Amino acid sequence: MQQTETPDPRKDELEEDLNTIRSWRNVLVGAAILLPLGYLLWQGAGTLGWQPHLLDWLHLIVRWAHVVLGVAWIGASFYFIFLENSLNRTKDLRDELAGNLWAIHGGGFYYVEKYKNAPKKLPEKLHWFKYEAYFTWLTGMLLLTIVYYFNAKAFMVDPAVRDISPLQAIGIGIGSLFAGWFIYDALCKSPLLERKSLFAVIGFMIVVLLAWLLSRYLSGRAAFMHIGALLGTIMAGNVFFVIIPAQKALVAAARRGQTPDPTLGKFAGLRSLHNNYITLPVIYVMISNHFPVTYGGAWNWAILAGLTLGSVAVRHYINLHEKGIHAASMLPLAAIALFALIVVTAPKPSTTGGKPVSFSQVAPIFQERCISCHSAKPTDDVQKIAPNGVMFDTPDQIKKMADRILVRAVQTHTMPQANKTGMTEAERQLIGDWINQGASLQ
Repeated sequence: MQQTETPDPRKDELEEDLNTIRSWRNVLVGAAILLPLGYLLWQGAGTLGWQPHLLDWLHLIVRWAHVVLGVAWIGASFYFIFLENSLNRTKDLRDELAGNLWAIHGGGFYYVEKYKNAPKKLPEKLHWFKYEAYFTWLTGMLLLTIVYYFNAKAFMVDPAVRDISPLQAIGIGIGSLFAGWFIYDALCKSPLLERKSLFAVIGFMIVVLLAWLLSRYLSGRAAFMHIGALLGTIMAGNVFFVIIPAQKALVAAARRGQTPDPTLGKFAGLRSLHNNYITLPVIYVMISNHFPVTYGGAWNWAILAGLTLGSVAVRHYINLHEKGIHAASMLPLAAIALFALIVVTAPKPSTTGGKPVSFSQVAPIFQERCISCHSAKPTDDVQKIAPNGVMFDTPDQIKKMADRILVRAVQTHTMPQANKTGMTEAERQLIGDWINQGASLQ
């Protein structure tokens, strides 16, 4: 008679210890990479131009890593939600299966099965999807620190919004991440979680409220970025605090020969679905800092709400389409939201009144308000290299960037950064008139 193998709990404990060691090993590897960069930054602090040069490279490397890891994480999220939505759940299934799926990709056929609980015997090796989430969040926070917290005076504080100190701005930003996670987690632990539509509406309203509050204390760009960071924190928190612990409990129960608690998979699945819907708003917010038309106005929080609503509608359409449901109203809703934002953010007609403006009238404004940063040799205390390589040392350089100057300095008021040099409304209007009249250098 064949004897049933008795599960050894010590083996499970050993495997858990090994997983912990591997996790810390990866953290130490990351530290081993970053510490030399920190040392170089410290060593070069006294060399003219070295510190901003190294910060630029650090910014590039961290942003690259953040994007690569984020693509891996979001790709896995999209794929597994696609599997869940597309499984065959009725035809020719064994009793132990919840569904299966045939697919073709890259010149090969794939067959995937999902179990209702767990297979009778677990394989020696399971593929886990967690480090993509962890390191996307870690690189994102590092990027937030490099770009915003290291330069809070320039990028987070806008005296026209609220005259606060850089330290207060950083505290508000970090506090919003903690507060947002605890609010979301509390909602998930309430009976509201079972009422998906109401949960989504209330969650959306809370995000909009937080966006409105942050826009009253931080610069528009920083407010947007912290909403994106909050959504990313919620996604990573779901993986770290709920999804992975549930998966570990399911694996441990299966290895002990016990029936896994189905509620663990249910709640982990709901958090995973939340992450799936959050991904598109996060991507929208993260790229918005390149487009001041989104964050530069007084109604930036409402624009953020519109972008979020439209992107969620697109994600919902895709999820339903994968289930074979054609929700025809979702895409028009997203398109209406987008076109409404285009109309709302459109520049107002020029009020020049036909009075000619010469370059000699606007040149002193550029010299006094812009040249401290936008120069081959900046004199600003933060910007030691001309931002994005944009320089206004010559009339031709100014004329070349007339379109961008119109957007940043006149229409959205996002330049000078946090209006650090005190450009007046009259000066902005004069520059706008000069550009609208053709930006002549005569």
